[in-house]
Amino acid sequence: MNTAPPRAPARLIERRHLLWIALAALGIGLLLFMLIWRIDRGKNFYKADPNAAGQTQDGQVQVFDPLPAPLPARSGDGASQLPEAPAESAGQAARIIEPPPPAAAPASPPETSPATGPIAARGVDRAPEPVSQPAPRYPAAALRSGTGGLVRVNVDVGPDGMPTSVSIASGSGSRDLDRAALDAVRRWRFNPAIEDGQPSVGRVTVPIQFTP
Repeated sequence: MNTAPPRAPARLIERRHLLWIALAALGIGLLLFMLIWRIDRGKNFYKADPNAAGQTQDGQVQVFDPLPAPLPARSGDGASQLPEAPAESAGQAARIIEPPPPAAAPASPPETSPATGPIAARGVDRAPEPVSQPAPRYPAAALRSGTGGLVRVNVDVGPDGMPTSVSIASGSGSRDLDRAALDAVRRWRFNPAIEDGQPSVGRVTVPIQFTP
């Protein structure tokens, strides 16, 4: 009796051989690529261009001025020796300009305090002045007869402005008109006369005109 295992089909074995051949070819290709890349990288990487230094984009050569030589160190304190600034002459020395003194404030006028209460002028005299003058009554008989005239009346005025006495200075020629003028002036009121700044007695003459 035959006990050997059954053989795989021929098509399956052929497929496995093709797969191994493809994998081997892929591995060989990767190795060749890595080898070529490393050889090319070692030749061109970090390769300096001798003509690239000092050139601009348009191909022109840019020339730089050489740097100045360093100054020698000063002996002693080790500080660098710097050129000293020239000393200013006497005419170029800095000057402090003082501002002009402020203008003196104008002297304020002396203060005056308002006077308390009215002060009458000393030595000025003033005659009495009428402030209330009721009109006289025209006598009926003189009005009917058409009698008129001018009466001048002397009035003595006391310090309180009241008439103290009245008299005829010049009459009108009519007794009724003169009496009416006296009666009217007795009702008048006056500003008293002023003597040495104080109210005083005084006399004034007032005219009374009667016209029918």
